[in-house]
Amino acid sequence: MADRVALFRNDPMTHSNESRSDAPNLKIRIRQAIFNDVPTVVEFNAALALETEGKQLEPSRLQQGVKAVLDNPEHGFYLIAEDVHSRKTIGQLLITYEWSDWRNGVFWWIQSVYVHEEWRRRGVFRNLYQSVMEEARNKKTVAGVRLYVEKENRLAQQVYQELGLLLAGYHVYELDFV
Repeated sequence: MADRVALFRNDPMTHSNESRSDAPNLKIRIRQAIFNDVPTVVEFNAALALETEGKQLEPSRLQQGVKAVLDNPEHGFYLIAEDVHSRKTIGQLLITYEWSDWRNGVFWWIQSVYVHEEWRRRGVFRNLYQSVMEEARNKKTVAGVRLYVEKENRLAQQVYQELGLLLAGYHVYELDFV
């Protein structure tokens, strides 16, 4: 697995797994997205929607949505995974918030998870996830972490279970107005 570099603070965080022969020298830096990341986040979100749901997203609406998160921290924040050596963005996720009156705290929802195809199965998501979990556990207002996954995405479900996430027992219902 890859080494992990700082997330929100300046203290270094590293994680490695010597048994992964396909990524022995991979170093991943996890950081919050900035406005220069908008084109890549838009590209990754469009690829994610097409790959997982067969949906073609409208580019200008998507770009406005990504910018809205960066302009309004109350909406959430994006994390970017980049290869330290090439400085190439190789993965992302979005954290949004849900208030829980039952727990008097906030659930962080992991959304818009995307790892570039060339970098999959090399520890990129694991590093993003571990960074989220470390930061969430350090914030007293965070009650827990949740995510949803497409029913047919068995590989993602397996990864989430291996990381210790549990099936919550809820169904998600929606009315989409856009």
